[in-house]
Amino acid sequence: MTTEAIPRYTVRDSSGDFTRLAAAQVAQDSLRGMQIGVTYPQTELGGDPGVARAYAAGVEELGYRYLLAYDHVVGADPAVHTGWGRGYTVHTTFHEPFVFFGYLAAITNLELVTGVIILPQRQTALVAKQAAEVDILSGGRLRFGVGLGWNAVEYEALDKDFTNRGRRIEEQVALLRRLWSEESVTFEGTWERVTGAGINPLPTQRPIPIWFGASSPAAWRRVGRLADGWFPQVLPGQGLEEAREIVDTAATEAGRDPATIPFEGRVHWAPEGGTAAVIDVVGRWEEAGASHLAINTMDSGLATVDDHLSVLADVARGLGLSRS
Repeated sequence: MTTEAIPRYTVRDSSGDFTRLAAAQVAQDSLRGMQIGVTYPQTELGGDPGVARAYAAGVEELGYRYLLAYDHVVGADPAVHTGWGRGYTVHTTFHEPFVFFGYLAAITNLELVTGVIILPQRQTALVAKQAAEVDILSGGRLRFGVGLGWNAVEYEALDKDFTNRGRRIEEQVALLRRLWSEESVTFEGTWERVTGAGINPLPTQRPIPIWFGASSPAAWRRVGRLADGWFPQVLPGQGLEEAREIVDTAATEAGRDPATIPFEGRVHWAPEGGTAAVIDVVGRWEEAGASHLAINTMDSGLATVDDHLSVLADVARGLGLSRS
């Protein structure tokens, strides 16, 4: 990865003004060309802001470069939804990513990544405003991941149609990019309409990079046509090769260079395999050409912030990230 591809930070200088640093000035001891980050373990750490602060400070000190958070606005009650078989319920804790990132923007220099916002269940203009605000408050450190989601209960609660979400997200992405780049927007689509309106202030990044979560051929084709980057929902090997072939073909057909569309791998830590297994999978993502790699300790039986940070410290040492 070249320094031009590394997210650049904005910090206060001695006069108190915000100053954008050249990428080469920022400590970016990336592993093997990949930026290494973490997935925030929301289901274990709950809603305590002190815990969130300790976790963010801890992973930054360990040398991780970004923090990724999942999105669930509401959870389904399995007592009402008979036969509910998904892991997340009304009893599962999730921060609202935009508000959460507004808090983290003030206390960390980590890149902030939504992985992913369920875009079709949200109002597009409001999302544009919220994302722009996070980008401003963080000095341009938002990477905006979006996806379709799987939870029809959430869609109902937010008064959005679950059945046409794949078609609507493409229109939403087009509108978001205009709202992030133009003072006044007029847009007339099938589902979206804006007449001579815009958000103010505009984000630091114009437009904010949009990464897609993708786990099907239709979604992979959408990545090739539209995405600034993507999250493969498959592991390195035949599944990833098939997905990348579809992405590359769609990109070429859309007049894009497939080589300019980076992708992020994820590695789930489990007590059975421990750090050795994580490092093995990291190597597979490296060989596959991933630009980013998130270490996920969520749903691994770790109860406290200290438990998660202890595991991440061990992984950081194994990967050569630790500054201690």
